[in-house]
Amino acid sequence: MLTKRQNLLETIKGGNPDRFVNQYEFMELVMEAPLGTMVGPGQEIKNEWGVTFRWPEGQLGGFPVHDEEHIVLKDITEWSKYVKAPAVPTSDEAWAAAVEHANNIDRNEVFVAAFVAPGLFEMTHHLMRMEEALMAFYEEPEAMHELIAYLTEYELAYAKEMINRLHPDCIFHHDDWGSQISSFLSPDMFEEFFVPAYKKIYGYYKANGVELIVHHSDTYGVNLVPSMIEVGIDIWQGVMTTNNTPELIKEYGSQITFMGEIDSGKVDFPEWTPEIVAEHVEKACKSCGKLYFIPNLTQGLNFSSFPGVYEETSAAIDRMSKEMF
Repeated sequence: MLTKRQNLLETIKGGNPDRFVNQYEFMELVMEAPLGTMVGPGQEIKNEWGVTFRWPEGQLGGFPVHDEEHIVLKDITEWSKYVKAPAVPTSDEAWAAAVEHANNIDRNEVFVAAFVAPGLFEMTHHLMRMEEALMAFYEEPEAMHELIAYLTEYELAYAKEMINRLHPDCIFHHDDWGSQISSFLSPDMFEEFFVPAYKKIYGYYKANGVELIVHHSDTYGVNLVPSMIEVGIDIWQGVMTTNNTPELIKEYGSQITFMGEIDSGKVDFPEWTPEIVAEHVEKACKSCGKLYFIPNLTQGLNFSSFPGVYEETSAAIDRMSKEMF
């Protein structure tokens, strides 16, 4: 029987896996790294960039507060006046828990995965409203290029510290690039603003011992797949059924692997049942096949919003492995 790491590599390289890669089993996420203040259920916090996040009770996640009092970037043409990058944590104390965790992971069995969020696009609309961010790509492209370059340099500085301390062989990187039915930017605009930046970031990781780039975007992104391949993404996590994943696998499978196809919104809700989960897992596995595909809830971490859904999904995937392998 292959290890989880070996089975993953066989799957993404078109080899001979002996079962489905079951969701996030191939990576152990090191979540203790000092990435910044994150909002939790029922909380309101201001993070190190000055962005205020609020997570109302009863909601599934938090989002920036963008009224006039709280918005950070009030004028994109003067972004350098408003946007100040925090210092990258460099003390042994700040990294101690993460280092201990990484050192205790069996790298023969799984990938040591560092978590990075938010991504570059998300940062632009965290700092200002989504509407303003999207308009700025058209109206103030020079300023947006400058802001994205600034954000990129910060991420590279963080990456250097993280690599030196954790030596991750996998990066799990968040950046949502669309809605369920469309990307936020056209492929040409994405190529102009984000491909050079992500080539720098993901190229740096790959040049410094990171074997696997897993990028989360639980969105429509068919039109951005060529760019994903260009920037060095190995696995697109969060691929929704609106992307026609079986067709993507046929066209691009030898270049990138697709992780998802079990839409969280369709199975991860208060009235979920094992039968609903089993139906969606079976459809995903049978339609997408054994190679270049990892069945997974589209949500961007190894848990579900409602108790039991993630575990039931894993059990259903195991049953499909027994049936199909």
